[in-house]
Amino acid sequence: MSAEPGGERGNLLRELFWTRTGLLLLVLVVTSAACLAISSGMDQGTLRNFIGSVGTGTMISAVVGFGQTLITSSAAQRALITPVVAESRKALRDLTAEYRALDREFFPSHVFEPTARPDPVFNQVMMQDLERTRRYGFRGFAGRYAACRVLLSHAECELKAVLADPRDADAISGRARYLLRHEGADGDYDTIVERLRDQISIGLVGLFIARSRCSRIDLTIVSDPPLDRLELFDDSAWLTLYSNTNAGVVRLYPRTLRFSEGSFLYGMERAEFLRISNSKAGLHIVITPRTTRDDFRALFEKITGMALTEEGFRALEDKFHRFRREFSASAQLGS
Repeated sequence: MSAEPGGERGNLLRELFWTRTGLLLLVLVVTSAACLAISSGMDQGTLRNFIGSVGTGTMISAVVGFGQTLITSSAAQRALITPVVAESRKALRDLTAEYRALDREFFPSHVFEPTARPDPVFNQVMMQDLERTRRYGFRGFAGRYAACRVLLSHAECELKAVLADPRDADAISGRARYLLRHEGADGDYDTIVERLRDQISIGLVGLFIARSRCSRIDLTIVSDPPLDRLELFDDSAWLTLYSNTNAGVVRLYPRTLRFSEGSFLYGMERAEFLRISNSKAGLHIVITPRTTRDDFRALFEKITGMALTEEGFRALEDKFHRFRREFSASAQLGS
């Protein structure tokens, strides 16, 4: 919507002839022209002089009236219309600024719809955020994707990750039910649960492999992780909606929303993430570049309740690298 006075009546001269003053001027001009035309065809005498005088006087009145009206209209334009236009412009600027503030506060900067395969645009934008961040927060299920992103990134960061407790069936059930809906009638719940536990083991090994790319990795293992995955950077928060079961066809990669720093959702999700990662109810594990393989095997047993042999570690390591190559190829992130 424009604050400029435009349209057919925007021109000042044209405006004059759309008013009663313009109509009066037109009548004077026509009367003057008629009187002068009539007087020119009459014989010399008093009547001719009178009609000629009326025509001449009327013409002078029309010219003077036109000039006066032009000056008055110009002054009125400056005194009345211009301030209104200026106020309208200011009101529109304020309204636009308010809408933009609301957009930043409550609306996502990016929306990525569900897909059956990794979306290259989604992953490239997220990797750009990761390259700029100093602190990377991940709240999810297994942590495989977080480990892949850290390994593919060229920057060093501090990683905080909140993962599901593989020993607690309730911690796994939410993601298992989502995958069961995706697989349809052919899916088997127990098979999916076992696959998810294996993914947690692969993710833990992947995070250990990625330890050299981080100054520090803080793991919090919880029995009741939120169903939606959160990836938190210095200037953005990415929320993947596994809880959105009313979105129609269930895809392997659900709808994801990106919120910028300073938005309401960014602040809320950051506060919730810090609350969970600092909770005394969770199991807290620290992995640093100095953590040895033997140290990690002890931590792995503490998290999963299962001893990890050297052969088992190599098997999980191979599975993780296979997953990393497949993910980086499908997401077009390089290797």
